[in-house]
Formats: sequence, C-alpha cells, structure tokens
Amino acid sequence: MAKRQEANMIDTFAEFKENKNIDRTTLISILEEAFRNVISKMFGSDENYDIIINPDKGDFEIWRNLKVVPDGEVVDSNLEIALSEAQKIDPDYEAGEEITNEVNFAGFGRRAVLNLRQALASKILELQKDSIYAKYKDRVGQIISAEVYQIWKKEILLLDEDENELILPKSEQIPGDFFRKNETCRAVVVKVENQNNNPKIILSRTSNLFMQRLFELEVPEIHDGLITIKRIARIPGERAKVAVESYDDRIDPVGACVGMKGARIHGIVRELCNENIDVVNYTANTALFIQRALSPAKISSIKIHEADKKAEVYLRSEEVSLAIGKSGLNIKLAGMLTEYTIDVFRDVDMGDEDIYLDEFADEIETWIIEALKNIGCYTAKNVLAMDRNEVMEKADLEESTVEEVFRILSAEFEEE
Repeated sequence: MAKRQEANMIDTFAEFKENKNIDRTTLISILEEAFRNVISKMFGSDENYDIIINPDKGDFEIWRNLKVVPDGEVVDSNLEIALSEAQKIDPDYEAGEEITNEVNFAGFGRRAVLNLRQALASKILELQKDSIYAKYKDRVGQIISAEVYQIWKKEILLLDEDENELILPKSEQIPGDFFRKNETCRAVVVKVENQNNNPKIILSRTSNLFMQRLFELEVPEIHDGLITIKRIARIPGERAKVAVESYDDRIDPVGACVGMKGARIHGIVRELCNENIDVVNYTANTALFIQRALSPAKISSIKIHEADKKAEVYLRSEEVSLAIGKSGLNIKLAGMLTEYTIDVFRDVDMGDEDIYLDEFADEIETWIIEALKNIGCYTAKNVLAMDRNEVMEKADLEESTVEEVFRILSAEFEEE
C-alpha cells in the first residue's frame, strides 16, 4: 500500500508537469531536492541518503547508508546501526562496515508526506511563474491571440493557450473595443513585470507597435523588409497616419500597403475598430514630408524653422479646413508624424488667379515639378516670386530648364 501511495504521488506531479510545461529532468531534480529537504528536517542531515527517481516507471527509491558500530556505541541512529541489529539483517556484518537499507518514505508518517507535497507544489509553482516570465519577456512586441476570460471596469483578463493570465488595461483598449467572454482578442505584448516572482503580462491595442505588427502581417513586402514603416502617428479608434518607404524603386510602398481595392488595409482597419488610416510616402525632405502629411489638403507654400522644429504652412481658404481636419485631427496627426509644430495660415495674396504647379504637368516634366515642390514652391506664383538663380541653386536645375519654367508660368498670366 505504501509503495502504491509513493508511486501515485510521483504520477500526480508528473501529470502536473505535463499541464504546466515543466520538463521531466527539472521535475526529477525538484523531487529529489524536496525529498532531501524533508529528510534533512526530520533527521538533521540527508548526506547518507541516496535517492533514486525512475522517470520511466514513475516511482522512486530511498536508500540509507548506516555505519555498523559495536553495541552500546550508537550516537546517531540516523548515521549508525548497532552490530547486533546489523547482524539480524546479515550475520556476516562486522563493526566498521556500511550497511544500506531501503527506506519506506510513507513510513515516515502522514506529516512527512504532506510536507513533501507542499514543498513540491510550492517549488513547481515557482518554476511555473519563472517559465511564464521568461516566455513573455521574449515576446514583448509580438502580437498574441488570447481568450477573454473576465471583463472588469478597468481591465480585461485573458487566457492564452496554456491558460496563463494576461491583462489588457482599459487605457490600452481602443475606445470602440467591445469583447464578450470566451471571444478571441488580439493585442501586442508591451510590458512584462515580475514583482515578488509574480509575473504580470500587459497587453495593448492602442500602441503604435500593434498597428505596425498588423501591417507586417497583412503586407508581405513589409514582412520581407522591402518596405519599411518609418513613422506612425495615431489617435486610437479615430485616425492614423503611417509613413512608409520602399528600398526597391519598382515597388510603390503606398499602393502595396493599401492593396488591390484596399484589400490589405481593410483587414487592419477592421481590427482597429474602423480606424481611418492614411498611408503616405516618407521623405527626408521636411517641406515635402509636411506637405504629404497634411494630405488631402494642398498647400500653397511653406516656411520651415529648423531651430525650433516649426513650420508655417500657407493654403487657399478652401484648403484650410482640409488641412485642419475634423476636430483638428488631420493637423494634429501631421504634427505627430513629422515631429514639427505646424501653424496653418490663409494665403491671402494667392487669390483665385494663382495656379498649382500640378496643373502644368502637360508642359513641365513631373520631376521638375517635384523639384520645385521640394523647395516649397507649390504654385506658379510661388516660383515666379523667386529669383531665377535662387531656383537654380535650391532646386538643382539647369539654367535653361529654369528659364523654360519661368516662360511657361509667366505666359499663363500674360494670357489672362
């Protein structure tokens, strides 16, 4: 009966190991340590004990080594055995020899077995927590899917495939998020805390990293490194702007991210509670980047103040509301994306008689128009207001090219 109880005890913890992903070698080590701790507490020392754990059979053996001493000279019964007692086991034993006998652990009493179980449970729980911490420490920045287990006012408790507890705080939820118990929720691991060996895994759906990882999942070119997400500006659940750059001239980064008929970006938008996402081409040219960030508004001219990271943007009256956007979201996100403070002004001098350079695309080559935009000239009068030599130097254009541009632009106003 005692042997069966011992075997059942090993089976119990072996089963526990299977559920909690603690490897067999570690479990055996824990078992031996737990046995030695109990024996040491009971007898003061475990040095003369051999503990053999058989993982294949799921049982264990404990052997005690005792020194045979003459009758009446036994000082410590845990370390020594009287000659007369030893000879009851085998008449050939003599003083000074060692005798090894098997110990029935269950015979130590119910308290010893209970202490062993408690020690094992405590150690295995500790290892389990260490394992969870190590697992998720390496997964910070990754998207995971988990099941909604409990919904509270300030946070949601989720369980992963191993039933580890994960926390999605209210502050990390998108305003439009609505989950029911047992539903699957996707989020990114943003923080793993370990206070008093109690791991706490924090998830987020509002982090820019969550959006970035979604793009990596939906856009193969980003996953493969052909397109890079340079910056993200986001107001969760409302609107976001994403700046992308391609390392292959044959790939249109914006088109690749949006997909055919918006197929790729629609999956991301749905995951983010219909968050409106603008994808723009990244450029190191500050003026051009600000222009793209303020899309769909078309700016007339721009003044950059590098020292204090400010930009003065001038637009036609009808473009101002587009630049600012509903509730000021467009200009706020453009500032976040470019990392510049953007001030918008109505271009009162422009009037209706000015013309955007894009309208001259049939007469002026596109690359020349882009070169002019890169120096802050977006309309005909922006260009005509500058000195020809200044345009040549800043836009890096040939004299003959600049002369032809001035001729075409001036002719437009002379006709009027």
